[in-house]
Amino acid sequence: MNSLYPEYNFTSQFANILGNTLHYIDEGQGPVIVMVHGNPTWSYYYRNLISLLSRNYRVIAVDNIGCGLSDKPQDYDYKLSHHIDNLHTLLNDIDVSSYSLIVHDWGGAIGMGLATRYPERLEKIVVLNTAAFLSTRIPFRISLCKLPVIGPIIVRGFNGFARPATFMAVSKPLAAGIAAAYLAPYNNWNNRVAVSAFVQDIPLSDKHPSYLTLQEIDNNLSTIRDAGIPMLILWGGKDFCFDKVFYEEWLKRFPNAERHYFEDGGHYILEDKLDEIKPILSRFFTKHEE
Repeated sequence: MNSLYPEYNFTSQFANILGNTLHYIDEGQGPVIVMVHGNPTWSYYYRNLISLLSRNYRVIAVDNIGCGLSDKPQDYDYKLSHHIDNLHTLLNDIDVSSYSLIVHDWGGAIGMGLATRYPERLEKIVVLNTAAFLSTRIPFRISLCKLPVIGPIIVRGFNGFARPATFMAVSKPLAAGIAAAYLAPYNNWNNRVAVSAFVQDIPLSDKHPSYLTLQEIDNNLSTIRDAGIPMLILWGGKDFCFDKVFYEEWLKRFPNAERHYFEDGGHYILEDKLDEIKPILSRFFTKHEE
């Protein structure tokens, strides 16, 4: 077991994306499943699914630029569109032309952003407490982190976003080593640059630079639905940010999706409900094999 990152015993891969190094995991063989994390996690969030699914699939789990073990440039433009571009570049560089997606938190907008650009490449999708559509709903504690000057001080100076997530995003306590692993890549002001930038990039009005990007994704979600691409929604009901309203928004857009709502699961649903989720995931991917 890796002492710094428990249960994360994978071989690191690295890609050069326009001069920045992007870290990713590439395990197993077979149909490709791409896992995209959100904020303030990294590919570590998917460690148990990588181990499970890489037995029968090729699993690729990325660390977005600024996150996890990827580079954390200080002068980078951490907009949604750039994260989508980075994922597209990586998959092209490693010759992945068709894939399934598993997305969580900001990974929903990033993954669906790519999927709606190239719906013909998407095979299946798993949605975990996320959004890929516009909303003005934001918890007060996160809105504080968006404030000019004060926000970066809270997030980057006092680690007031990543650290609270280790206990606020779960309904049952994380083991100390697991919580430490989530925080390890974000251990100082510079290394928390993207944690802060993701918060700043939440588009709450049409004046925001990422508003049109997210609006376009939302408008094009129907291409995924109309193509009949299988979708599985796994949702934690105790998520203080992506609450039941977001879950219902997904169901409006994808009424035929298989769905499992865990009343006592938190935002980090893979931590709270892993044992229940494993057989559901395995059945979903087996059921929809071509």
